[in-house]
Amino acid sequence: QPTLQAMVWYREEHYEQLRAIFDDAHLLPPTYRDWLDRAEAKKAEVEAAGDQVMKVFIDPETFPEWCEKKGLPKDAEARTQLALEVAQARSFSL
Repeated sequence: QPTLQAMVWYREEHYEQLRAIFDDAHLLPPTYRDWLDRAEAKKAEVEAAGDQVMKVFIDPETFPEWCEKKGLPKDAEARTQLALEVAQARSFSL
């Protein structure tokens, strides 16, 4: 039974702005192209295993507010939590 996996995703025009916001920006590749190559490879790996991927785009306007409301640092763990919440909300509304 294939599962739906939420993946954090970025738009090219937001990448630099997001890196400036994230507490753990040093963990991200320096360029959008480098990040995208890595993300596409991971997505292909997940799909090759038979699962589906839902791209959840992180918005530089709303992400900091969301983190503040949740009392979370602006890091990978928070981005993952947001992606899971968005995926769950979308799957319930289908």
